Amino acid sequence: VGKVMTMPPLREVERSGKLPLSFAQQRLWFIDQLEPESAAYNIPAAVRLRGKLNVEALQRSFAEVVRRHEVLRTTFVTEAGEPQQVIGTDYEVELTVLDFSHLPEAERGTTAREWATSEAAQPFVLSEGPLLRVGLARLSEEEQVLAVTMHHIISDGWSVGVLTREVSELYEAYSRGEESPLAELAVQYADFAVWQREWLQGEVLEQQLAYWREQLADLVPLELPTDRVRPAVPSHVGEVLSFDLSADLTTELQALSRRNGVTLFMTLLAGFAALLARYSGQDQITVGTPVANRAQPKTEDLIGFFVNQLVLRTDLSGDPTFNELLKQVRKTTLGAYEHQDVPFERLVEVLMPERDLSRTPLFQVMLVLQNARREDLRLAGLEVESLADETRPAKFDLALELQETSGGIHGTFEYSTDLFKATTVKRLAAHFQNLLERVIAQPDRRLSQLSLLTNIEREQLLVTWSHNGRRYEQEKCIDDLFAEQATRAPDQIAAAGPDGFLTYGILHEQSSRLAQLIKELQR
Repeated sequence: VGKVMTMPPLREVERSGKLPLSFAQQRLWFIDQLEPESAAYNIPAAVRLRGKLNVEALQRSFAEVVRRHEVLRTTFVTEAGEPQQVIGTDYEVELTVLDFSHLPEAERGTTAREWATSEAAQPFVLSEGPLLRVGLARLSEEEQVLAVTMHHIISDGWSVGVLTREVSELYEAYSRGEESPLAELAVQYADFAVWQREWLQGEVLEQQLAYWREQLADLVPLELPTDRVRPAVPSHVGEVLSFDLSADLTTELQALSRRNGVTLFMTLLAGFAALLARYSGQDQITVGTPVANRAQPKTEDLIGFFVNQLVLRTDLSGDPTFNELLKQVRKTTLGAYEHQDVPFERLVEVLMPERDLSRTPLFQVMLVLQNARREDLRLAGLEVESLADETRPAKFDLALELQETSGGIHGTFEYSTDLFKATTVKRLAAHFQNLLERVIAQPDRRLSQLSLLTNIEREQLLVTWSHNGRRYEQEKCIDDLFAEQATRAPDQIAAAGPDGFLTYGILHEQSSRLAQLIKELQR
């Protein structure tokens, strides 16, 4: 066991010198150099507002958030071949306002949704900025759609909650004619980037990297059966499919977790890994999962790209029971948490996986469990409704996001349309639920003995597809039936492949010669 390395305090640094990017920012900056017109790392959100909106208070609220958080007015330029952060001094936010109230009422909502989708798909220019866009579509005197888009290089999921909370509080204060109720921030994201670079080096970095080198040695990419051929370079076009695990199943999963001394996340990870193993036929399953990476208390109220990706490797060799698998997953997950400070980007640099632009490095499938309450936008005097988008950029082959709710667990599969059809992902979601139900009923059975099939699929296999209306003579074997077919239709194609085809006559002749040769060799 290595000695514990104490984190140095996070302090404000001088702004006179060059400001480096964090490790996470540098990776996104590099990706942007390869794909400068991509919107894959946009973070969009859209809400419908009903009621009398104070547009001036809303614009002033966003301007104050931009003033408070330097990262929202930061651009990224290259000096001597190295990217640098440049913090701007302009706090103004251009609130783009469009008026759709002149359209027929039936068309306004659709038009506003199309506009919000277009806003989300509009790429940013990292060297120019701004990297935050705010737009407002007016549908009527008391109905609007608000669209907010940020680039991931300045934000993450936690940050969206910070922005939402601050805009809500500021809008309420400004609508009343009051000043900002928010306390000034002690540090900024640029301070974190400098701190991270200075701390994660030398002995601290090597101690953590030693764990990951051992844990991730000889990784093999996950090969899920896909509906389409994997493109050389992904388009990042994705869609989402939602499903729900019932309250009863969720309660049973929580109880199973407690009995085994694991968290709900560990149980869901074990189930997901077992599902992926069945689909891929592989016994080494690697899944990524995000962590907030805000160990320093001063970072909790900051907007910025802090989130880190952990790589969790599950070994399903030997066909373990689910209870046995849970013990392994617990050990792996706790070990990853203890060594979570190494940025994923640094891990890729050190491990140097085989370069393949068609896949994300180290893992291709993501699992997220959202067990914290999400921040909802609250604007005084207004009804706020989130607008779900069924299309979004797909950064991975497949990403499963699970959210604990009062009615159970709500799941969302985000999938690459380069690889999968909606019907395939729908079947995957059903098999995931079926597997979890089997696990609850028989956690000590071998994983291979747990059926994934739905009742409809079982009916198809055992009844529908088995009864084709034909009667076969019970006393004849398959080789006899094949010989009869070859006699009846010797020129009919029996097998085809990339190198040509074989007729029943030729295949019967070749198989007979092979059988005779085997008999002679056995004498």
